[in-house]
Amino acid sequence: MTDARVPKVTFLGKPGCHLCEDAEPVVRAVAARRGAELTVLSILDDEALQRQYGELIPVVLVDGVQHSQWFVEAERLDAAVVAAASAQA
Repeated sequence: MTDARVPKVTFLGKPGCHLCEDAEPVVRAVAARRGAELTVLSILDDEALQRQYGELIPVVLVDGVQHSQWFVEAERLDAAVVAAASAQA
């Protein structure tokens, strides 16, 4: 049996985005509760991210795969992080 791996959660947003302000605390809480590695990025700091996600923010990635955009449901994100932690590396 292998130990659970540490999933990577990435939150993409930008300053002044009201949806981002609502979603970020939810993402932080889930990541902290599940021991996930959290990275918070502003799309304004990366032209490629800005082109890719533009008005879709906030966007949450779990292990590099897009999980959600615009709204974050805590229960759904929690389940995705648990599943990622259980996945074989």
